[in-house]
Amino acid sequence: MADNLPFQRLGVAPTPVRPLAGLATGVAPVWLKDESAYGDGGWGGNKVRKLEWLLPEALRTGRRTLLTVGGVGTNWGLAAALYGRDLGLHTVLALIDQPIDEHVRAQLVRLAASGAEIHRTHTKARTVLTAPLLYIKHWRPGATPYYLPAGGSAPLGVLGYVEAGLEIAAQVRAGDLPEPSHVVTAIGSGGTAAGLVLGLRLAGLRTKVFGVVVNDTLRLDAPTLLRLADRTIALLRKRGAIFDPPVLTADDLEISRDWLGPGYGHPIPAATEAAAIAHEREGLVLEPVYTAKALAALHSRNAEGGFGVGPVLFLNTNGPR
Repeated sequence: MADNLPFQRLGVAPTPVRPLAGLATGVAPVWLKDESAYGDGGWGGNKVRKLEWLLPEALRTGRRTLLTVGGVGTNWGLAAALYGRDLGLHTVLALIDQPIDEHVRAQLVRLAASGAEIHRTHTKARTVLTAPLLYIKHWRPGATPYYLPAGGSAPLGVLGYVEAGLEIAAQVRAGDLPEPSHVVTAIGSGGTAAGLVLGLRLAGLRTKVFGVVVNDTLRLDAPTLLRLADRTIALLRKRGAIFDPPVLTADDLEISRDWLGPGYGHPIPAATEAAAIAHEREGLVLEPVYTAKALAALHSRNAEGGFGVGPVLFLNTNGPR
């Protein structure tokens, strides 16, 4: 499949796993898979795994410009700009508003230094109207812009977390990690959760995915994400893979919207507290948009015994450098 489905490693795998004894305040023991360690460039985390599949496809098809969207504090847009720049690709970003806090201010500085062309479109509606104009602006004969959906959550990008699911299974087999009852991750665009569901099932694990929705601008329910996983299966088959795909069901993926708060990028007190405790007790660096809300949800559900006796695996997808 190498000619049809190119891949370029951008980080060091596998990412480390370890118990979080300082955060085991509920029924199930808590473990960490630290995706913040992934990425050899100016940003890390879960976005880099998606770019390992998306950027080579852009190059294979002769593109020179990436066009993508996100919030003004976008981790995804920054990672695309930095890793794309390393491969000779120019990135154009259309960014909608989100609450401005210390995290977003720092991200705006990083974005300005990334070399990306930035357009503040403010709202989702204006972004939808502006994106085609940006596409036309950067069109060149034989080299149209390569559009990347928010968060890289297209079937090609989902492969990054299919691989991560297989990686978790390999760490279980090696004895580095007990088989988790659940993997807990934030859901901002859905690709990470969809890929994990597929990868874990392909690997033969019984582990379920518990997704914490942090974005109210996209449809992020279980049927939508399972369809994305099925589209990823279809992509693999189209590109030449021969395998027996698992039948994915709603039992494989549980989604909670209870930790969204007022909307995307809005902090909530429980997440602020969870991030502070994680930093104090375990040295974790979480941000308020994704990972802090996911950890707050894990704490609450674990205290209620919602993960059973576990163990439960927390995916830290934040990746500042």
